[in-house]
Amino acid sequence: MQVEDIKVFIPSLDYQKSVSFYNQLGFTSEYVTDDLTLCKNGECEFFIQRFYNQQLAENLMLQICVSDIEEAYTLAKKSRYKTKLSEIQAESWAKVFYLWGPAGELLHITQLNH
Repeated sequence: MQVEDIKVFIPSLDYQKSVSFYNQLGFTSEYVTDDLTLCKNGECEFFIQRFYNQQLAENLMLQICVSDIEEAYTLAKKSRYKTKLSEIQAESWAKVFYLWGPAGELLHITQLNH
């Protein structure tokens, strides 16, 4: 089997709020159906779905690798729909901060050391 792409489906407690949250972080959104939106940034894509399960949402983690952690942090701080935001931390392998989305999903925003 040759895999060409993998996309995650992110649950939403408030569908429009989730779409707006990712738009504020720099993703463009594309209508798929009344219950599904495709979010894009560069070559990266994922779906936001009009579906919510608390256990799934609060255990969902995504690593989003960025080229400029300071720029990403500035956008995250401005988001009206975040539920929690950590400070930027320096690790041996990267700089990272943690951002919780409106459904409880945890984003690991990461600038890898190269």
